[in-house]
Amino acid sequence: MPKEPMTLYKLIVLYMLDRSGYPLTRAQIDDCVLEHEYTGYLPLQQALGELEDANMILMHRYHNRTQVSLTDEGTETIRFFLQEVPERIRKEIDEYLKENVGALREAINVTASYKINKKGHYDVTLTIKERDEVLSEIRLNVPDEESAIDLCDRWQEKHESVYQMLVKELLF
Repeated sequence: MPKEPMTLYKLIVLYMLDRSGYPLTRAQIDDCVLEHEYTGYLPLQQALGELEDANMILMHRYHNRTQVSLTDEGTETIRFFLQEVPERIRKEIDEYLKENVGALREAINVTASYKINKKGHYDVTLTIKERDEVLSEIRLNVPDEESAIDLCDRWQEKHESVYQMLVKELLF
């Protein structure tokens, strides 16, 4: 076991990302680590920041979430230091990922973001992906930031019904 607690927290994050096989949201990492009481919120955020600074993880920020992915350096590091993560923790993380695989993948595959355009309006992009393949991407232009935020929030709740409606109306 690493002598420095912060080292263990970093290895836990790297292990989670490596074992999932796909990016996770920052909230998902928080949930697992805090649920199992490996550390507190602030040390975990510090570990994530240090991993990003060391180019072991990449953080992609969307409107209302941050997606965390493992870099080649992160993969190499966890493979080298795997035995430094206690077996009990590895098993708990594996079980967490197995039990939550559907919810974990869905959260990554449904994204919503917005940005201001040259005319002062907001371009909203709503996306559904499956295994890195875009199933649906909708781009809308709205007049103000409040509308953009509302669209992004509602997309998280209603993406399935919107996608099904589009398929039904356009294909059948």
